[in-house]
Amino acid sequence: VQLQASGGGLVQAGGSLNLSCAASGRTSKDYAMGWFRQAPKKGREFVAATSWSGRTTYYADSAEGRFTISRASAKNTVYLQMTDLKPEDTAVYYCRAEFVVITGLVASWGQGTQLTVSS
Repeated sequence: VQLQASGGGLVQAGGSLNLSCAASGRTSKDYAMGWFRQAPKKGREFVAATSWSGRTTYYADSAEGRFTISRASAKNTVYLQMTDLKPEDTAVYYCRAEFVVITGLVASWGQGTQLTVSS
């Protein structure tokens, strides 16, 4: 699966921003998608994820109540709506897709998009 993320930028604290990630290269309707982020000098951390159908979603505690992950009806694009942004949300946001094959889990990463939240 190839992933193309977009939508990052500079926003003031309290503001909102939407990220999107378009997937291509896999026709099977079986891959989950999600978002991770990596702040300067920190490890990559989970933000949110959704199942193929979009009916099941997962959030990190830091994202719960402020971020919403959704999946387009065509299923190959995932969105992350972020509200009430805080300076600690500043990070490079990475899109991830994963699916299971007989040999195990296969994961793909997008190129990352920068979000900077100013105080």
